[in-house]
Amino acid sequence: MPSQVHEVLIDMFRGRPSLAAELLDGPLQGALPDYDEAHLASADLTDVAPTEYRADAVVTLTRGEKKVLSVVVEVQRQIDPRKLRSWPAYVATLYARLGCPVTLLVLCPQQPVADWAAKPILISLPPSRIFPVAFGPAQTPLITDPETAQRLPELTILSTLAHADQNDPIPLFKALFRALDAIEADRAALYHDFVLTVLPAATRKLLEDYMTTTDHPYKSEWAQRQYAAGEAHSIIKVLKARGIDVSDEAQAKITACIDRAQLDQWLERATVAERVEDLGGALAE
Repeated sequence: MPSQVHEVLIDMFRGRPSLAAELLDGPLQGALPDYDEAHLASADLTDVAPTEYRADAVVTLTRGEKKVLSVVVEVQRQIDPRKLRSWPAYVATLYARLGCPVTLLVLCPQQPVADWAAKPILISLPPSRIFPVAFGPAQTPLITDPETAQRLPELTILSTLAHADQNDPIPLFKALFRALDAIEADRAALYHDFVLTVLPAATRKLLEDYMTTTDHPYKSEWAQRQYAAGEAHSIIKVLKARGIDVSDEAQAKITACIDRAQLDQWLERATVAERVEDLGGALAE
């Protein structure tokens, strides 16, 4: 069964198909064709034969009405020799279906797996080979420039995970928050939780400390909403723990507030209040 890491990584391509081209832009260099749009295509690569093949994702790049490149996207977390038989089938079936060049892109969180996946696959004699484009931490670009992060948010998430062992991760964190601010709130929250789950414990602690000891992340609209949601939850939890009734109306006012100073004040007063109205502000009305 696919893991959370596998599913979130694939969801990045489903949510932003152009991520496939953004990753390939480096290794393919001038060979990446000009394109106008990137589309998610069917990942069902079963042909007329009874064996069922399904890739993690398929992205098609188009220029006008013409398909210029299709990309089979696979997330590979461990070495699996069976893939050396199924991957060529993915490529051949997609080529037969679409009639355009096909590239196999393999995203590997672990570098040894990426090194294995990058080896050419011999499929015939005289020699004919499939050349996977494998991305491990070493192949993932380091992104610390805020403008680049805003333009390429998913690639910035991958950069944060791949280069978390930097001596000074603060530039990575700044780019991460700029990337999260560039995408819609629910997806940003998903990626934020994913990063916290996957980061090594020491780096995760640095990121959590950074969030609580600097105002920089809270310049982000997304980060402000995240902070507000956490503070609102704490206020309601403290009030209820002290046996104070919190009406639906009061809960709605607390969770709707995004004023950091007001939330801090409410949280402080919640430890001594006798009723919700004692918190003041909109709650006293």
